[in-house]
Amino acid sequence: MDSQTVTRQETVQDPPTAGKLKSNALGVVGILFFVLSAQAPLTGIAGALPLSVGLGNGAGAPAGYAVAGAVIFLFSVGFVAMGRHVVDAGAFYTYIGKGLGRTTGTGSAGVALFAYCTIQAAMYGLYGSLVSGLVAQYTGLDAPWWVWAVVTMLVVQVLGAAGIEMGAKVLAVFVLAEFSILLVFALVTLVKGGGPEGLGLAQSFSPKAALQGAPGVALMFAVASMFGFEATAIYGEEAREPKKTVPRATYLSVAVVTGFFAFTSWMLVSAYGASRATAAAGKALAGGDGVAFVLKPVADLFGGWAGDVLPVLLATSLFAGILAFHNSANRYLFSLGREGVLPRRLCALNRRHSPWAAGTVQTALALLLVVPFALLGKDPVLSLFSWFSGVAVLAMMLLYFLTSVSVIVFFRRERLDTRPWNTLIAPLLGALGIGGAIWVILANFTTLIGGSAGTAAWLVASVPTVLVLSAVAARTVRTRPSKEIQ
Repeated sequence: MDSQTVTRQETVQDPPTAGKLKSNALGVVGILFFVLSAQAPLTGIAGALPLSVGLGNGAGAPAGYAVAGAVIFLFSVGFVAMGRHVVDAGAFYTYIGKGLGRTTGTGSAGVALFAYCTIQAAMYGLYGSLVSGLVAQYTGLDAPWWVWAVVTMLVVQVLGAAGIEMGAKVLAVFVLAEFSILLVFALVTLVKGGGPEGLGLAQSFSPKAALQGAPGVALMFAVASMFGFEATAIYGEEAREPKKTVPRATYLSVAVVTGFFAFTSWMLVSAYGASRATAAAGKALAGGDGVAFVLKPVADLFGGWAGDVLPVLLATSLFAGILAFHNSANRYLFSLGREGVLPRRLCALNRRHSPWAAGTVQTALALLLVVPFALLGKDPVLSLFSWFSGVAVLAMMLLYFLTSVSVIVFFRRERLDTRPWNTLIAPLLGALGIGGAIWVILANFTTLIGGSAGTAAWLVASVPTVLVLSAVAARTVRTRPSKEIQ
């Protein structure tokens, strides 16, 4: 074999644009911050809790977070078992493909990109609206919401290209800030013995409390608040000892997020009093400022400064989530480019081993999703945020369900792990729980998006449409053979 043939084969097998992401860059804590940022704790509490309490099961809303956490934990058992044998930035795409076939896997990649890009666009809407108000309040500069959204897209693009370590450091600062103020509030309220009616443990966590009112609505928003924990597997290639780091980060993130949301929401309900919380949430929602339901008791406890700081922290919470989803989406694009499903140019890495080409495409997608709402004069919160956050949650739940099924099929066929709990029982229970959550979301989807039944119908239809179109497209594109299980 001559040297030219060798060179030609090496080029086919390992082209310069198809390198690997930077290894050994993230530990458990670094991955955890990316997950917590994606879940935007302050945004989740301030945005979802008033709806869960006011429209759902009232004081029993904290129980919804506990139930959602239990379902996600069951899902994560099989998710982690698969992750021990498959390490790839594609995560869902790769996991589903290993069990249910390459076509279904590629179809799910389209759904994953759809979910990450729409939730990021949704957050740009809320973020732009919030920042526009804050800037006008403190500087007098009255610029439209979309100006701040576009400026932030450029900042996110720069940070994403600067390397995964830089992103983790930036997110750590923001996440610690928003976590700290809510956690301190909750701990102080606990130590004080709760609000005017005490802690109200039974009023928030007993089966009777959990099932009162409309528990399906509360469960729906609780599940939505868990969005993003699966990012632990996306960073597997960049993790130190991924077969140890990713499982630890996954279980830790589920425990931290579930505990945080359940505990903080319980203390907020307690601050009002279990018998008064529903009316307080309803009043805030009727006034068009549901966030006030969360901000008021915190400001009452800490003083007026908290009322000024919390809106700023809410903005940084949204920024952290936007950056986290940018990183998740560009790694999907990178993985699909490396597999040959999308153009190979998406594999291009810069000197920091960051997928700059995929990041640029992701930023362009964000622009394409956000700009039409600006041009049409749509409300960034009532339309952009509500519609896209709802459809993103539905898309992600479909991915959870397909992954659970794939885990069961994969391990029945490959027998790489014969533990019944990890590869059959927990994934099966998780699939049943997720299936139930999907049913609840569909039944309450119009409430979730705050729109009309017609809008809800086409948004719901978009998810299976993306799955089918992506799967069909995959069959028409000649791709390289899928990689062997690692």
